[in-house]
Amino acid sequence: MIEEVESITAKLCSFARANHSICKGNKIFDDFLAFELMGEKEYKETEKMIKKNFTTTPTNFLNEYICPVVLPRIAYTESKLCEFLNKYKNIQYVILGAGMDTFSFRNQNKNIEIFELDHPLTQKYKLKRIYKAGFKIPSNVYFVPINFEKENIKDVLYASGFDFGKPAFFSFLGVTYYLNLKSFENTISNISDMTCNISEFVFDYPEKIFENKKTKHLSAITSSIGEPMKESFEFHKIVEIFKNYGFKIQNHFSPDDIQKKYLKASTKLKAYENIHFITALKEKI
Repeated sequence: MIEEVESITAKLCSFARANHSICKGNKIFDDFLAFELMGEKEYKETEKMIKKNFTTTPTNFLNEYICPVVLPRIAYTESKLCEFLNKYKNIQYVILGAGMDTFSFRNQNKNIEIFELDHPLTQKYKLKRIYKAGFKIPSNVYFVPINFEKENIKDVLYASGFDFGKPAFFSFLGVTYYLNLKSFENTISNISDMTCNISEFVFDYPEKIFENKKTKHLSAITSSIGEPMKESFEFHKIVEIFKNYGFKIQNHFSPDDIQKKYLKASTKLKAYENIHFITALKEKI
């Protein structure tokens, strides 16, 4: 991201969820607080920014590039979170790169402690929106600023009251696109070090061997707004990294799986050919 401002891609993802929530018809995922959190003024400004910079209508832009990733991955993640909660009853949920995620305010279960981690500028922007929307921050929610490239997740979470012995669920959505493989491995290493009991990790990633025109165009779009993608990953390398740090791949959603499970009701949204969802689990031996 551009160091002087909040993440633009976080705004685009928020706009996509807000737009989807207020549209009629079948909902892939109904983020019913997205528009309220974003606010009408920010929503309209983002709409104008899309028209100006991407020479297409906001609807076409969302349907082609944003919604096929943003909507199914949050639906997938929160379904896995629900399964994790049902199994372990009292858990911690760590949202890495939280952006404008609204789970902290949609959640009604006090058995989930929520830690939102994000770049200080993006988190500052979100807190500003929270206050303007009149949302009350629940007592079980903690906002933790972090520069992922300079700070250690383990140290930052420890200072925020994270319990290393309590089951923890981690989501890492839309972040791997901006990391190299070594940075991703460091993230997994840190999480492995700080969870001595049970931990589950959910993320999405672009696979290298299926690079296509659409993905390259998306990369050009993010570069144009100052948030260039770095590299894509290969599945076998991801499996190896998780294995090295005590995790096992529990679930792998391929593009075909994403299309059939989440996008089948839509005739407009097509899953990216190279974007996958992964769930990995580490259990105490």
